[in-house]
Amino acid sequence: MSLSTSPHNSTALLTDRYELTMVDAALAHGTADTECMFEVFGRRLPGARRYGVVAGTGRLLEMIRDFRFSETELSWLRDNAVVAPRTLDWLSDYRFSGDIWGYHEGEAYFPNSPVLTVESSFAEGVVLETLILSVLNYDTAVANAATRMVTAAHGRPIAEMGSRRANEHAAVAAARAAYVAGFDATSNLEAGRTWGIPTMGTAAHAFTLLHETEEEAFRAQIAASGPETTLLVDTYNVEAGIETAVRVAGAELGAVRLDSGDLPTLVLEVRAQLDALGAPHTKITVTNDLDEHAIAALAAVPVDSYGVGTSVVTGSGSPAAGMVYKLVARKNTEGSWVSVAKTSEGKVGVGGRKFPVRRLNSSNIAVEEVVYVGDGPEASARLHESERPLLVQLVDRGEIDAQYTGPAGTAKAREHRARVLKELPADAARLGRGDPTLPTRFVS
Repeated sequence: MSLSTSPHNSTALLTDRYELTMVDAALAHGTADTECMFEVFGRRLPGARRYGVVAGTGRLLEMIRDFRFSETELSWLRDNAVVAPRTLDWLSDYRFSGDIWGYHEGEAYFPNSPVLTVESSFAEGVVLETLILSVLNYDTAVANAATRMVTAAHGRPIAEMGSRRANEHAAVAAARAAYVAGFDATSNLEAGRTWGIPTMGTAAHAFTLLHETEEEAFRAQIAASGPETTLLVDTYNVEAGIETAVRVAGAELGAVRLDSGDLPTLVLEVRAQLDALGAPHTKITVTNDLDEHAIAALAAVPVDSYGVGTSVVTGSGSPAAGMVYKLVARKNTEGSWVSVAKTSEGKVGVGGRKFPVRRLNSSNIAVEEVVYVGDGPEASARLHESERPLLVQLVDRGEIDAQYTGPAGTAKAREHRARVLKELPADAARLGRGDPTLPTRFVS
């Protein structure tokens, strides 16, 4: 029985019990090695949004790399009689050795888009279900909200600052997903260290309240950070805070932050006051429980940047993307693929191996998503020039493609999302509830 990675790094027990009991039963029945294809898709877009953004792929690949059962995990499973000894032996040697294809991280997706496919033995693939869904459902939910906020900001910088509103690990994942979706920075230092995301932040109201006067607090912050810092001016009275900030920092004051009040009106008043005090280049950043609708409402006033917390890390009302992981094909005893799918009411699936493309018009604007059923990646050789293939290979016979992981993979996903949005119809930018901006058509 071989041992694997340190239990501190293993992701093997970040799963549901029934994943392992299915492996246990399949090994006993002799079906564990059946070659299968699993698929991740969402039946709808949560919140009736126009499109979604795939996020979490790079993070997921690293977690699959670390999906190893060390003696620590195996002992716990043994002590709690979760699976039979034969299954413990199988788990001890677990290394995913199959293929994984998926939509490029940062890609737009729609209802029933096959955003990830896992081709492997039944046992190797089914044991990853919970891990795959937990990563993609959360990260994609954050990206779905974040991309709408970025659209509403109309090119103004926007920072993620929701760490205090999420589990400590989810906070790092949320910062990464928001960055993939177009946010410019995060307040979370671990996200900066792990994923290469720019970090930001200066001071909270507590720093002002620490001092006898607001002026003393401002002088202390400027002494530490320079006049280009951002001063929080609404601890007491905004008008007085602005006057003190400019008097202390001078015209070189970098920015002021507003975290309360009637923001559309307040921003206009602050801009006028800053200009009158000789600080026309001092920027205004706003926070205060923003979401995509509040950001859109500020489009006509001179806000320079935004900070978003609770709304982005909770998916702005849709905290999970609603994705599922289903077996869609398996090989029979003759080695041919057999399509399988659920047919229960309200959850009818489309079985079979699939190859999705995005069909573009002559102006390179997307008009529909076409999913060829019964074809695998080899179908790319038969595509029309107006069809853009959506799948990239992420894992080849167990080998993870490193270009999609780490800080470089995160940057690549962010760049891909920016390119993809340029090909979506203008309707995709609407914030109101509605139908998906592209239809999806299955072709057998």
